[in-house]
Amino acid sequence: MSSSLDAAIDSDIAELEDSLRAGGTEALTVQVAERLRQAPLGPMYYLLEEPTGEVIAGNIPPFHGGEGRFDLKVPRPNSPSVAVHAHGITLVDHEYLMVGVDAVPRREMRRFILRLFEWSSAITLVLAVAGGALMSGSLLRRIETISQTARGIMAGDFSRRIPARGTGDEFDHLVESLNAMLERNEAAMESVRRVSHDIAHDLRTPLTRLRQRLDLAQRRAQSVDELRRAAEGCISDMDAILETFGGLLRIAQIESGMPAHRFTKVDLSELLRTVVEVYQPMAEGKEQRFTADVASELRVWGDRELLTQMIANIIENAMKHSPMGESIGLVATGLPGAMVVVVSDSGPGIPAEERGRVFRRFYRLERSRSTPGSGLGLSLVEAIAALHQVGIQLTDNRPGLRVTLRFHSPDLPAFAGDHLPEQRTQAESRTFENDVPVV
Repeated sequence: MSSSLDAAIDSDIAELEDSLRAGGTEALTVQVAERLRQAPLGPMYYLLEEPTGEVIAGNIPPFHGGEGRFDLKVPRPNSPSVAVHAHGITLVDHEYLMVGVDAVPRREMRRFILRLFEWSSAITLVLAVAGGALMSGSLLRRIETISQTARGIMAGDFSRRIPARGTGDEFDHLVESLNAMLERNEAAMESVRRVSHDIAHDLRTPLTRLRQRLDLAQRRAQSVDELRRAAEGCISDMDAILETFGGLLRIAQIESGMPAHRFTKVDLSELLRTVVEVYQPMAEGKEQRFTADVASELRVWGDRELLTQMIANIIENAMKHSPMGESIGLVATGLPGAMVVVVSDSGPGIPAEERGRVFRRFYRLERSRSTPGSGLGLSLVEAIAALHQVGIQLTDNRPGLRVTLRFHSPDLPAFAGDHLPEQRTQAESRTFENDVPVV
């Protein structure tokens, strides 16, 4: 609006200067008088003064605002003064010419903009306060939901989980992570509870037997030889108990994920061939036939010692439960993005309804209770497999049992660089697609 006012003033001044050049001061005076006759009260205002300050023509009282643009107020009789935006110049004959235009619309526009800004600022402030209150209230409600869940868990309800809203925002991602952590903690506590129960149940028998042996030695031993034999039996029982506790400690360390920090690329082909070389003579000693077919260039990401123990436990389990004259086979082959190792035997196998239970700690089939062992071999196998994200599948070999292990390729993103693979649940470690080689 200021630019529009300046343009109107400049246009009028240019016309008046043309009149001055064409006819001198008289022509300029006539032009100013003509304009005042047409609109004596505005919106255009004029002032033509002599160098002495005497008014030649105009509708503004004597005023010398100097050169350039400025604002002034023109008084009116019996009414408020008028705001005028003006431009003053000095003519060639030293007369002073000032042309102005009514600036009330601009002033009203300025006032309107200021009022609009004030109202919009007030509305914005109210909306900001209301929005902040709503957001903080929502935030506090969600935090209180998490706090209530935490208090419920501390009170003993370990199955409680934080409800998600399904909005997919950062809070939902946090809730998913917290619930996954709670699932892991509940599984760990359940595992501890189950182990405590298993220890109390399965170690009571050997400890009772040990106490009875010591009691009989105390009451009936008549010579040093009898005491020595009783001591040897007690030492044997204690070794079995210590071996059981050692196995439990080993499983606990593996399930904690600590060995994952030692993971490196392992030549699985060379590892399997080494294990086969160790166990083939043992199989021959039991009059069993042990065959192996291991593909070359099989590499996995993991701990070599633990992987060796996992394979060894599976082979020992097959040898222990296979009668004399039966055969045991090991096949290792590569698939796209994975490697598969199959250990099979032609022994009695495991009934289908029992295959999901043999991974429990201290669980033993009825026919195996008379053979030495603690029932921790396959539990250790599953713990190592879960740490390495190895899938385990038990199937019927017709006759016998087939144990299939599926390893991920070390070049997959989950195993690249220094990233350590996440531990999988026990259920996940036992299942995978049925794309395994036939033994």
